[in-house]
Amino acid sequence: MAAPLLLFCGHCLDHNNYRACKLIMEIEQQESSNSVKEKRVSGMYLVWEDLSVVVPNFRNGHTKRLLNGLCGFAEPNRIMAIMGPSGSGKSTLLDALAGRLSRNVLMSGNVLLNGKKRRLDYGVVAYVTQEDTLLGTLTVRETICYSANLRLPSRMSKEEVNEMVEGTIMEMGLQDCADRLIGNWHLRGISGGEKKRLGIALEILTRPCLLFLDEPTTGLDSASAYFVAQTLRNMAHDGKTVISSIHQPSSEVFALFDDLFLLSGGQTIYFGAAEKAVEFFRKAGFPCPSRRNPSDHFLRCINSDFDAITATIMASQKLHEPKTSTESLMSLSTAAIKAILIEKYRCSEHATMARARIKEIANIEGQEFERKGKSEAKWWKQLTTLTRRSFVNMSRDVGYYWIRIAIYVALSLCVGTIFFDIGSSYRAIYARGACGAFISGFMTFMSIGGFPSFIEEMKVFYKERLNGYYGVGAYILSNFLSSFPFVAVMSIATGTITYYMVRFRPEFSHLLYICLDLTGCIAVVESSMMIIASLVPNFLMGLIIGAGYIGVMMVTAGYFRLIPDLPKVFWRYPISYVNYAAWGLQGAFKNDMIGIEFDPLVPGEPKLKGEMILTTMLGIRVDYSKWWDLTAVMVILILLRVIFFLVLKFKERVVAVIYSIYAKQTLQRIKKRPSLRKAPSFPSKRHQTLHPLSTQEGLHSPID
Repeated sequence: MAAPLLLFCGHCLDHNNYRACKLIMEIEQQESSNSVKEKRVSGMYLVWEDLSVVVPNFRNGHTKRLLNGLCGFAEPNRIMAIMGPSGSGKSTLLDALAGRLSRNVLMSGNVLLNGKKRRLDYGVVAYVTQEDTLLGTLTVRETICYSANLRLPSRMSKEEVNEMVEGTIMEMGLQDCADRLIGNWHLRGISGGEKKRLGIALEILTRPCLLFLDEPTTGLDSASAYFVAQTLRNMAHDGKTVISSIHQPSSEVFALFDDLFLLSGGQTIYFGAAEKAVEFFRKAGFPCPSRRNPSDHFLRCINSDFDAITATIMASQKLHEPKTSTESLMSLSTAAIKAILIEKYRCSEHATMARARIKEIANIEGQEFERKGKSEAKWWKQLTTLTRRSFVNMSRDVGYYWIRIAIYVALSLCVGTIFFDIGSSYRAIYARGACGAFISGFMTFMSIGGFPSFIEEMKVFYKERLNGYYGVGAYILSNFLSSFPFVAVMSIATGTITYYMVRFRPEFSHLLYICLDLTGCIAVVESSMMIIASLVPNFLMGLIIGAGYIGVMMVTAGYFRLIPDLPKVFWRYPISYVNYAAWGLQGAFKNDMIGIEFDPLVPGEPKLKGEMILTTMLGIRVDYSKWWDLTAVMVILILLRVIFFLVLKFKERVVAVIYSIYAKQTLQRIKKRPSLRKAPSFPSKRHQTLHPLSTQEGLHSPID
């Protein structure tokens, strides 16, 4: 409206033709309105109304309010900065808008995208978090390249994909570290600032229509912060909607933002054009000094975290220094200043314009949008890309499989020397049973050592899944395919060393069986640990639960207590039938003993057949083949992978529905609690200790 008004006034002054000027203004307003409508169709308009987030407390404590009735909007072709002191609610607001709040908080209010309520996770929007969740074994270029192949349309040629990858690397200034490893616990990699820029590069690669960034310039030097902000601004002005929280930008970076949302204590201090914030503070009675960064001034006006210590320092200075005119400039406490600013904003033209614009955008109906952030690559391409990436990660991470393979080989040599050339004497019966139980039990138990790597991989999966990189099925299958060669190496190494040193059976088919049996059992344990990692994303708790689970499987496998002797309720039915270790051990015993004759206890008596030992001494049925036991292990493996799929899907869909029902009921219960009532705009002086802002201004900071 401002541009047509200026044109109208100019024509009136030059031509003094009121009717012509009015006609021109109406035409321009109509064209502007049509332009806005076109942008609405193609872009993403985000609106939040009366948005509140609380941490419920059902005991005697107060219900903590993180966000308090916030209203605002974000439009295409503009970049918004969310600013405020530490703990003001910047990250909470971003999480609330992106639908990624933690489960221990409750949200009320409306978040509308193009006039409708929608879930904004799983590919609808892109979100750059503060945490750098990356695979440290990959290089910067490999990370971006794999991300491009996972999300860019399959119709794009390899040259086009590489061109986009190189362009993104250039945009984020990563060309010098493009071929360096990101780094992990045993690999030195890139710096924290370079990781931050890499995280941004991964999300702007596909040019999402709606992009959230949580403090993208943290950890960057001033030059890097400026160029990153400039790239985000250029992206926003290309028809995208960009919302970024930022802690304390330089004056150059602050000037790049179109809109500003200033928070303090979860309340709105200012919302509007960034360039008009200085004028708002001036009109409110708190002008920004001419030689000070506006963002510094805003935060010093509303941050009362250090009032007490500042007042103490200034009190000691006043004893030795005369009173200056600076101290009388602003003698209000920061709490009072914040309350004044909140009230001034509520009555300002900025709030009026914001409410009108929110109402206009919220009433948009019938405008659909495509999930631009969602991957456009075909499922098969996603599967092959994920498999390659996971295999590279596993092969470069020493702690993922290589250490375990070395331990497996060392333990196999120990077992081989202890049970070397075990023979077929009567005592060899128990020795063979003990050796087989150790290999099938403890050797598979060591797969729990991969749990830390599983945890790190699950973190990457959750981040990429929320941003719509790929589906759950592609991830689960690729994880199995990429890990299979390493599991096979462990199994073949263990089976070959122990089988020929212990000299179980000379036939190759028996060696093949024990290798397949070990492969199935180790894969089952890894699948179980992946399920635990998805349910308990905590290192120590996961190890404890995993060890307990494997312990139960070992004790009911049929060696420590024969399966026929197990209590029928629960332990035998159904535990022993769903126990991979029971089927694996039975198959290993059959593979070793069927067809062998052992010396009797008393010399001269008939030899003891392996089949008789299996049935009488080990309680194992021999009326079905060992291959059925192996089949049972493989069926359990498939079922665990299906359960893993269902667990991840359950957490995505069903848990979200359950949480929404819980949130509604909980909000109804706590709405009448005094701790949830809105605080008055001006806090009572009886409950506030006054610490003048002049105590901050006097600490050698320019006022003029």
